[in-house]
Amino acid sequence: MSAQEETTTETTWSAFRRPNRPRMPPVDATAIAEEIDRLREQVPGVDGVLVATVEGLLIAQDMPDTESNTAAALAATMHGLGERATATLSRGQFRNSVTWGSHGYVAVYAAGPIAVLTVLASPASNVGRLHLEARRSADRIAELVPGPDYSSLPPVDPPY
Repeated sequence: MSAQEETTTETTWSAFRRPNRPRMPPVDATAIAEEIDRLREQVPGVDGVLVATVEGLLIAQDMPDTESNTAAALAATMHGLGERATATLSRGQFRNSVTWGSHGYVAVYAAGPIAVLTVLASPASNVGRLHLEARRSADRIAELVPGPDYSSLPPVDPPY
């Protein structure tokens, strides 16, 4: 077998053999729950708070009367659209996005490279206060949700 054939065989995708993927380290669920509680205490009119991964997987939530897995997927979608819009329109790194509906606000904040913070707030909420406190919470959550561990992955050769 030639060297070219060996390289091709090693990198072939198979339903039975998946490539190595980075693993998420465990998160401090108690500290995230405390941060969610702090945010709710600091901002009157907050109806719900959710933390998810950028892929839409639920990390933590305090969102009564809402299907949390669906909300996590929507939060990740809003985050992805925000990232695409800011990148395409040369507006820098995505920070947050707010949607205003007839029954209140849905605010999505980037919480590091892995997590998304979503806050539901009533129409009477002080949006300035919401932004101030949610940004602080997003920064704290970014510290609590570490990125994946890439140390176990083999090095990748550049494509050129």
